[in-house]
Amino acid sequence: MDEQAVAAVRRFNRFYTRFVGALEPRFLGSEMSLVEARALYEIATRDAPIASDLQAELGIDAGYLSRIVRRLQGRGWISRGRGEDARRRPIRLTSEGRAAFAALDRDQRAHVGRPLERLMAADRATLVTALDTARAMLGGEAAPGYTVRTFRAGDMGMITARQAILYDEGWGWGAPMEVLLGEVTSQFLKNFEPGHEQCWVAERAGVMAGSVFLVDAGEGVAQLRLLYVEPWARGLGIGQDLVRRCVEFARAAGYREMMLWTHTVLTSARRIYEAAGMRITEVETHSEFGEPVQAEIWRMDL
Repeated sequence: MDEQAVAAVRRFNRFYTRFVGALEPRFLGSEMSLVEARALYEIATRDAPIASDLQAELGIDAGYLSRIVRRLQGRGWISRGRGEDARRRPIRLTSEGRAAFAALDRDQRAHVGRPLERLMAADRATLVTALDTARAMLGGEAAPGYTVRTFRAGDMGMITARQAILYDEGWGWGAPMEVLLGEVTSQFLKNFEPGHEQCWVAERAGVMAGSVFLVDAGEGVAQLRLLYVEPWARGLGIGQDLVRRCVEFARAAGYREMMLWTHTVLTSARRIYEAAGMRITEVETHSEFGEPVQAEIWRMDL
């Protein structure tokens, strides 16, 4: 267990529970506890949920939820329709409930918004990215699958930094790999040929989750470079998607062949290349990153 990471999450939890007023017996001065307010939110933002939906979302036991529902019903804020049985009766807000929710939502927006007013626009954007990153990495409910876009300003530095860190942590390749990454990304920008080259970036919850490059290697050969996927975003098919885009782009651009240079230790990437139809054509051992490591060249006809 990473005690430093555990301590950091616990430290943030203590700050955040105070920040949102979670420790107050009545949330934001309302008639509700935090759990009741959250239940009201889920009812207001869902289409007639049933009790089991709320239980699963809130992570509380059925008895606790039943008491919350009874309290909200006793206040006249919710009504329960007919269902197959008592556990599957749809729950809806009444007009009084909608008014209570609107007031609470307004107060909470104001409560959260006040500290944000002192931040510059760039700082707010940084905060949003940091929060999205934390939610995605911890498996939060708002982390979507992923989206893919082409590169934009600032991506090259981020790609270089993240891959340098991951290769150093995983294989100890350190500065020599970072130099290579910087050369590849800077040359891509300097020599970029629209329609013949491209860089795709995958994002999850607004955060970079992976990337890949396709560049012109000359003589009708396209080269796939720097495929990577963040560890916390693996298992979603991002790597396969990025490689597929390279293959489709290379064919559309008229290349006759696609190739890449990788290393035998990068087993996950190699499985993706093999599934895409690429095959190893050359193997060599080099010491460019320190200890000897086996490198491979893969190719496929287009």
